[in-house]
Amino acid sequence: MTLAISPGGLPALVLNADYRPLSYYPLSLWSWQDTVKAVFLDRVHIVAEYTQAVSSANFSMRLPSVVCLKNYIKPPRNPAFTRFNVFLRDKFECQYCGSPHDLTFDHVIPRRLGGETSWENVVAACSPCNLRKGGLLPDHAHMWPRQKPYKPSVFDLHMNGRKFPPNYLHESWLDFLYWDVELEP
Repeated sequence: MTLAISPGGLPALVLNADYRPLSYYPLSLWSWQDTVKAVFLDRVHIVAEYTQAVSSANFSMRLPSVVCLKNYIKPPRNPAFTRFNVFLRDKFECQYCGSPHDLTFDHVIPRRLGGETSWENVVAACSPCNLRKGGLLPDHAHMWPRQKPYKPSVFDLHMNGRKFPPNYLHESWLDFLYWDVELEP
């Protein structure tokens, strides 16, 4: 019996060798194809499986829902300065009004006044607030960030990432994730 599985269907949660997810946001997931390949290359242990299987003429296997890497991957010491990581640090909220919509970067000290593009000077801002502040200093614009910009640790980003669970969580993943969620029946 051949099982038709969509390319994005039945992903596997990927755990590091210490049984912690490689990342929470985005959640470390592999497609079922990449997971099956990693099993055959003997790079992972299968921790949990779906009820669905894939098969060929002389082979069948249930699809893994949770896998654990055999070799530990050391997490980076410092997170990369990226737009996504700034938004994650700031919990996907404008640091001036709290809006989660239409986010951009804002240089607290504008670049034209010597402000750098760095963790300590950039915050998430919605487009309207960014336009209103313009190239002014916070005191001149009467707009101050809700929190002082800072360089987060990987742990900080993981903790913030846990506040944004993905739309799909398989029940076999819950023992390895730390979100307060209820599964739909």
